[in-house]
Amino acid sequence: MAQHASIRRLQDSRFKLNALLEITLAINNNSSPEELLALTEKILVRDLNIGKIAIFKKNGEWHCIFHSGCDVRDTAKIDVERDLLPVREITFLTVSDTNRPGDFDIIIPVYHNNQPLAYVLIGDIEEGEGMSPVVRHLTFIQTLTNIVLVAIENIRLFQESLEQERIKKELELASKMQSLLIPDNEKLPSNECLSVSGFYQPHYSIGGDYYDCLRLGEDSWGFCIADVSGKGISAALLMANFQANLRALFTDEIPLEDLVRRLNARVVESANGEKFITLFIAKYNCKTRRLEYINAAHNPPVVYFVKDDRLLKLHSTTVGVGMLDEMPSVTRESLLLDQHTKIICYTDGLSELPDETGKEIGTASIERNIRNKEDIKSNIAALIKDEEITPDNPRCFDDVSILGVEFF
Repeated sequence: MAQHASIRRLQDSRFKLNALLEITLAINNNSSPEELLALTEKILVRDLNIGKIAIFKKNGEWHCIFHSGCDVRDTAKIDVERDLLPVREITFLTVSDTNRPGDFDIIIPVYHNNQPLAYVLIGDIEEGEGMSPVVRHLTFIQTLTNIVLVAIENIRLFQESLEQERIKKELELASKMQSLLIPDNEKLPSNECLSVSGFYQPHYSIGGDYYDCLRLGEDSWGFCIADVSGKGISAALLMANFQANLRALFTDEIPLEDLVRRLNARVVESANGEKFITLFIAKYNCKTRRLEYINAAHNPPVVYFVKDDRLLKLHSTTVGVGMLDEMPSVTRESLLLDQHTKIICYTDGLSELPDETGKEIGTASIERNIRNKEDIKSNIAALIKDEEITPDNPRCFDDVSILGVEFF
């Protein structure tokens, strides 16, 4: 009898070692989760003659990730929160148990770092003579499934990290490409007619703000600032499309009203009504010193007449681009700049910055920093410093764009 028990223990030890070796080799060979679960099924069914197996694992929510010898109807009856979460130790179920989940006989909880990782349910156990081998190996089954499920979790986390790294690289590339759409200050015009300076800080690596300045003719320039509703990749894609359309359509010959209507049609077509763009767009003639502009639901730019020491805001008179299939009216305004004049255009990422009391700063900081004889570039630099507009400032919860133009 003692010899028989010794032989059985030896056989059990050999079985456990062989099973662990198979699983370890599979893990080291980078087997997929499906392959690891198939190998686990093979060990449990082939060597232990378990007729019914179900494994519930948490990945955000609890799901049955594997079942053998039963169908979905058996596992669908199980409420993990009610039937399994209270179980902290290997539990035998009887036919009389009122809370018995399905037709399973044993619940084996699998914990990792003191947290429930999974639950293994088994049933249809072959009894044979004496104690069932399944009962003798319950702790081993618990250990084996722990190893397999931790390996599967590590595979999931590794794949997630790879995906996050891929997304990070794609965002970095998108950010670099978008930076090419925003003109560098060195490339913005600075001559005897006007001087232009800009600042752009996306809330994420990419954003939906845009500004530009284009030479339209020998004596005329066009400039604009725009803001897509929303943030992130979708806003950036729409803005890239808008930039391409603006540069293709904005000429000296096209009236601003026609330009805005055509831009509206392009945005409606691209965004399918899901997004819109607020826009301030202007055309300036160096000879006549006349500024024509349309404010399409954008924040009012601040104008400062240096000689008169007078401030003016260019308020919106037109709906945003893409808000409606057909714009009901487009109002072009005109302003004579008969003296040294400065204008600062901006997006709501600046005007909605909260001050120390939590109130939006509006245009107060712009007015304070533009009201002097300093050049527009210095005005913008002072504005950025005053409001501490940096990527690390938690007050900056949106894209911030500033476009300043100085007319001589």
